[in-house]
Formats: sequence, structure tokens, C-alpha cells
Amino acid sequence: MQVLAPMPYLLKTEADHYSFANLEHDRETLWDGVTNAAAVKNLREMKPGDKLIVYHTGNERRAVGTASVVNVDASNPREPQVRIRSGKAISQPRTLAEIKESALFENSSLVRQGRLSVVPLTDAQYKWLVGE
Repeated sequence: MQVLAPMPYLLKTEADHYSFANLEHDRETLWDGVTNAAAVKNLREMKPGDKLIVYHTGNERRAVGTASVVNVDASNPREPQVRIRSGKAISQPRTLAEIKESALFENSSLVRQGRLSVVPLTDAQYKWLVGE
């Protein structure tokens, strides 16, 4: 049986609605309420152990922390519910301007579909965002 490596994703959130600090305080939360069809598809594809980047939208526009997928309930395919666990704050948060300047993201839906709230990442993109 082949075990798949964790897939990285980026989750966008409004810092004044639910910030990475809120997630750190709560330790775990249910990531739901996503309505965009492409973002919902990305949520349904998540697996426990997948790596996450939490990105603040609005005035901040930067990747601020990490998290991981605890479990996925996709029994309602239109409204999958993903439980996530807080990771660590990113020591040097990457701004949207830096992301757009990086060749790693030239074909990424993070840049090409700016309103997409759940974005798949490559391992190289994840490592760059966390500063590895």
C-alpha cells in the first residue's frame, strides 16, 4: 500500500474575522463556510496530515502561520468540513507582493485566481512560504 505524502494548501482568512492568533488560541477549529466551487473541491481533496499555510487577506495580505488537517468530513460534498490544528507562526511572513515576485508562483492559482480561498501549493511553494 502506497502512502501519499502530505499535500500542502493555503487557507485565506480575514484577520478581523478569524486570525491565525485565534487559531493558536483555539488550537483546533472547523474550517467551513467556503462556497466557491474550486475552493470547495480543494477542501474535499484534503487528507488528515496535509500541511496548511494560513494567509491573512484584507490589509495584511501575507502568509502568517502553519496548520495541519486533523480530519475531513466530506459527507456533504457541497459543504465539506475540515478540522484543522494550529502549527507555528511564520517567523518572516511573506507578503502578497513577495509571492507575486517569486517565479515559484507564476502559474499558481494563488496569483492567477486572487479570490480563491483554498489554494493547493507545491512542496517548494510551501517551503518558500515558511522560510525553509
